Amino acid sequence: MGDFTHFDENGRCRMVDVSEKNDTSRIAVAEGYIYVNPETFALIVSGGIKKGDVLTVAQIAGIMGAKRTSELIPMCHPLMLSGVNVGLYPVEERSAVRIQATVKNRGATGVEMEALTAVSVAALTVYDMCKAVQKDMRIGDIRLLHKEGGVHGVFHAD
Repeated sequence: MGDFTHFDENGRCRMVDVSEKNDTSRIAVAEGYIYVNPETFALIVSGGIKKGDVLTVAQIAGIMGAKRTSELIPMCHPLMLSGVNVGLYPVEERSAVRIQATVKNRGATGVEMEALTAVSVAALTVYDMCKAVQKDMRIGDIRLLHKEGGVHGVFHAD
């Protein structure tokens, strides 16, 4: 199976053994967007969505998502996170909400999946809270922006 570390020599899936790896400080930053129509955007920004404060609820959901990543993504290690920050930023010219998550820990494996999960869960929460007023919202452009720590060092997206 070559470089696929989640498969053993027989092609069966496994959770990678990181017990021999050194603990290092790790950080990952991810982003994504949820695109809405101008009317929904105005309701989000003004606090007019009947379910409540969309941006705050989605922020909390994103943090919770990061903490629960190993329960959602097979083969992810449960991690002791030292910090999770999720920000939601209305972008009027795109009629979108930009979501950015920064996750930190000190451990033997990285936190990229936790940052990506935080963004995804926050975006899904925005969708859930706004679906009564708009069904055709679009979640997209979810990606890793930056990571550091571990044997692979620093990655920064173009």
